[in-house]
Amino acid sequence: MKNLLLILFTLILGLNINAQRSRRNTNNIPQTNREPSEQDIAKREREIEERKDEYIDNFLSTLEADEFQKHIIKQNVNSFFEEKITILKTPFEHYLDRDNAIKALENTHFVELNELISESDMTKLMDMVKGGFDEKEVKKKRKKRKKD
Repeated sequence: MKNLLLILFTLILGLNINAQRSRRNTNNIPQTNREPSEQDIAKREREIEERKDEYIDNFLSTLEADEFQKHIIKQNVNSFFEEKITILKTPFEHYLDRDNAIKALENTHFVELNELISESDMTKLMDMVKGGFDEKEVKKKRKKRKKD
């Protein structure tokens, strides 16, 4: 009887250890040691550009402006993102310097649009610039409109 319990206990313990080892091996992500090729980099940049355009188009669909105003806003938003990326790539001695440069860009880049677009659109634009635009809500509203 004791031998049977000992064998049973050893069998259960062995199966448990084996299961844990196999689970640990399947969760590992294979590591590659190669650098991304020029094609990979170009593909990734193209995907980023397409995603940025989609994001801006979704934002523009929420505005009440006409097509001409939306086109000008799109150009300004694109230039804003390019300048922000330039600031983020620039090495600063302290992160506060970078934060101040980004805040100055946010406050000064869209000054000329104040006269061109309405106050509510300008508020939406500034919210988007500061990260307050929820793209998921826009997509949900579009789906509801298509269903109706």
